[in-house]
Amino acid sequence: MLSPKTIEIIKSTVPVLEDHGKAITTRFYESMLTNHPELLNIFNHANQKQGRQQTALANAVYAAAANIDNLEAILPAVIQIAHKHISLGVKPEHYPIVGKYLLIAIKDVLGNAATDEIIQAWKEAYQAIADVFISVEAEMYQQAERQEGGWAGFRKFIVVKKVKESDVITSFYLKPEDGQAIASFLPGQYISMKIGIPGEKYTHIRQYSLSDSPGKDYYRISVKREDESADKPAGIVSTYLHKHVQEGDVLQISVPAGDFVLDMEKELPIVLISGGVGLTPMISMLNTLAEVQPEREVTFIHAAINSTVHAMREHVTRLATERGNVRSFVCYEKPTEEDRAARNYDKEGYIDLEWLQTIVPSPRADFYFCGPIPFMKTIYGALKQWGVAEEAIHFEFFGPKGELSDRSVLK
Repeated sequence: MLSPKTIEIIKSTVPVLEDHGKAITTRFYESMLTNHPELLNIFNHANQKQGRQQTALANAVYAAAANIDNLEAILPAVIQIAHKHISLGVKPEHYPIVGKYLLIAIKDVLGNAATDEIIQAWKEAYQAIADVFISVEAEMYQQAERQEGGWAGFRKFIVVKKVKESDVITSFYLKPEDGQAIASFLPGQYISMKIGIPGEKYTHIRQYSLSDSPGKDYYRISVKREDESADKPAGIVSTYLHKHVQEGDVLQISVPAGDFVLDMEKELPIVLISGGVGLTPMISMLNTLAEVQPEREVTFIHAAINSTVHAMREHVTRLATERGNVRSFVCYEKPTEEDRAARNYDKEGYIDLEWLQTIVPSPRADFYFCGPIPFMKTIYGALKQWGVAEEAIHFEFFGPKGELSDRSVLK
């Protein structure tokens, strides 16, 4: 248990973290990965380069410091991060390494302001926080391995089918190489894939939402090929999967994880909103609702640039046609001439509150959404403006956790 003095010191550093949090975590990653390059086999290199991992860690450290006298308050965030850690293979022996370089980074960035007393307090506080993570993750590791069809670490799966869904999205159907049962999952969860790419020094791990309902003898992921653009390079793993991985190839997969999951206990109308490849967990939820809750009212809304990059349109249209409880709407940012001629969309431009209110009867519903961060900020803002209750708003980040409100935790 932390002493009152240690708690007082940690809480007094909260304003400092607000001002220097990202600088500290940036220095932390630089130092740790320089001295422990083997950890590059775990961390997403792209998120490092874009600064998303640093921001996510800074926000987590800030939250822990602000609640150091009541760590139970951050348990939801701990569980969310723990799901990521389980899927990546983070183990207890990694925590002392993280703690060592976090303290070094605090000292490097704050200089003389980081007194011996402050560093000692943070050493004690970090151990308390790490103990919470290690305890939660130990239980989750046991559950993942002991469940029917479960396993530890990464398991070999064969690509039994590869299907092009659009110009940029391809689905991969995966069955275990050993022919044994596979773990079930909750709609919205993801798996991690570990790939060694020829010419790359380190392995790459990427997390992909499962894009079909549970209960099958396969897992399906639907991967967007991330092409090079003005603000980011081409995606190493997604490009490799699209261009080089074929039916019959073997991939290493983690057990399903994730806390962005469909609540099947409710009977409220449900609204699924997706942008781009953010539709993958939504499709899993939609398919599950169609199979398990065929009476529940479902509104499925998808936004894409146009039909050339719109995956699984025919599948969703068929469900909406066959099932009276499912309605489907499409928003195209820049429809093609063929789209305009066919009028195969419901709105041009972007999803906004005014349009949502014309197609969703009431804000009294459960809302789930996923997509690019600017898209999610827009949806979140619209729902809050409409008065949707916070507990009815559910969303998933592809990658490190970010902020959807106008005010980020860190300056």
